[in-house]
Parts: sequence; C-alpha cells; structure tokens
Amino acid sequence: MSTETTLNPEVQSMIEQQIASSEVVLYMKGSPKMPQCGFSAKTAGLLDGLLNGDYAAYNVLDDERLREGIKVFSDWPTIPQLYIRGEFVGGCDIITEMYNAGELHEMLGLEVPDRTPPEITITERAATEIQGFLDQYPGQYLHFSVTPDWDARFEIGPRGGHEIATEAAGMTILMDLATAQKAKGATIDWVETMQGSGLKLDLPGAPPAVQSITADQLQARLNQGEDIWVVDTRPEPDRQAKPVDFAQPLDADMMARLKDADPNQPVVFMCHVGITSLKIAEHYRKQGMTQLFNLTGGVEAVLG
Repeated sequence: MSTETTLNPEVQSMIEQQIASSEVVLYMKGSPKMPQCGFSAKTAGLLDGLLNGDYAAYNVLDDERLREGIKVFSDWPTIPQLYIRGEFVGGCDIITEMYNAGELHEMLGLEVPDRTPPEITITERAATEIQGFLDQYPGQYLHFSVTPDWDARFEIGPRGGHEIATEAAGMTILMDLATAQKAKGATIDWVETMQGSGLKLDLPGAPPAVQSITADQLQARLNQGEDIWVVDTRPEPDRQAKPVDFAQPLDADMMARLKDADPNQPVVFMCHVGITSLKIAEHYRKQGMTQLFNLTGGVEAVLG
C-alpha cells in the first residue's frame, strides 16, 4: 500500500489527463514491448491480443511521482492498473479473470471469444508422468499456460471456474483463454535433459526458432543486396577494438528500430563467439519476430 494518503494536485492533474487521453490506459512496470515484471507482462499481453497495441501505456518506473500517485488515485496498492473509458477496472488478477470470462471483451466492445477447447496431444510417457502426479493429489488437475512471450508453465491445482478444459490421453487439462488460443495442435511431451526431466510443450503457432548462420552465408546474402540487419551486441569498447563495418551496435536507436520493425525483417545478431547474441535473439523471437539469426562463432568467425 502506498504511504501517501493525499495526492499532489499536479500529479492528480497529470493522471487525469493521461486517463482522458485514450479509451484504454494501462499503468505498468516497463513498456508493453519490454515489461519489467511478470504481472505487467501478462496484462499487457492480454491487451495486445485484444487491441493489437491500440492503447496507452505508462511506465510507472520512469516517474516515482506517478508510481506512488496512481496508487493513491485509484486506492489500489499494486501495479499494473487498467482504466477503460476513464473507469478503473483493476489489476492483473481481475483483468485475467475478466478476460477468461469474456467480460473484458464485452467491456471493450469486442466479439465474445471462442472458447472451443483446442485439440492437443499428450505423449504416452508424458501421460504416465502426469497421471503419477495427479494420483498423489486427488481432485486436482493439470493446468498449463503460455505466457505472452511463449514460455510454457505447468501446475497441478484445483479447478477455478473460468478455465477451458480439453481432454487428452484420458485426462482433463485446464488452461486460460489466451493459452487455449495458442495451444491448437500442441503436443505435451516428457523430456530428459542435462538439467533434469520434465514436461515440454511444442506449440506450432509459436514464433520460429532462432536460426544459425555462418559468416560465409551472411556475407553471401549481403553481397546479393539482401535487406538484412546485422546487429553487434558487444560492449562499445569491444566494438572499437575489433570493429565490424557492416554491423550496427545494439544501442538505444537500434532497440527502437527493432521494437517498431516489421516482424518479418531478417536480423542477424552477433557477439564475441555467439553465446550472448543467441540470448538476445531469443528475446526478440519472443516478441514475435520471425526471421532471426545468430552468427555462428560470432565476430571471431568474421574477422578470423
């Protein structure tokens, strides 16, 4: 809960103008493209799915006055906060419940969502492991969700009420509305890795994986005049010590370009040897970009 009990008139006026500036206004930590907390990411993801980014978002981390002031203004202790046509709607949990029930769609004047359960496949091994967990917790169900950046999460828990239920491998699987829309044709498998074992979700609709590209392949595409962005993710001192003349630094300007870029724009990321750049490419893949590449061997492969 905010320690403030009264709102500075200047801050109140600023908030009132912001809320009046757009039919839908979200106060969050970070931005819709770069959220700084899970609750903000989830709420912005739901709105993006409904409104395709057509709403106003204010980053409370940019202004301490706004961060504390909006809590007093709404008499609500947490962020994010959503306003529709000037009316305070609620935070992440309330918005999620309204979304799953179709109430948020109605409030926004949108068509009631399709709640048809998606067809999913559970492999025999995964079904055996899941049933083993469920046998230990009578009356519980497997819940799975897909975050806005396409990460999958699995939980065992009770039925809430607004979930969409689908049947597979003789068991009931529960998911929220956003997940159900992404889960068509999904396969749940059980995998063994060096990090351990667990469930894995394959989503046909997820953005394509980051591809590897060699220095020779990149040079050939550049020689052909292809419009392909090459982004150098190394720190500035390293770029100066070993410059790559056809690459652009991952600075504020490039981040802004990537944020607003066509999702199908080909982009190659590079670093020293291709490890850090792969992590950065993965971040942009989860933002929906579809033509991402990681330079195999990094700058060392280019310069020899």
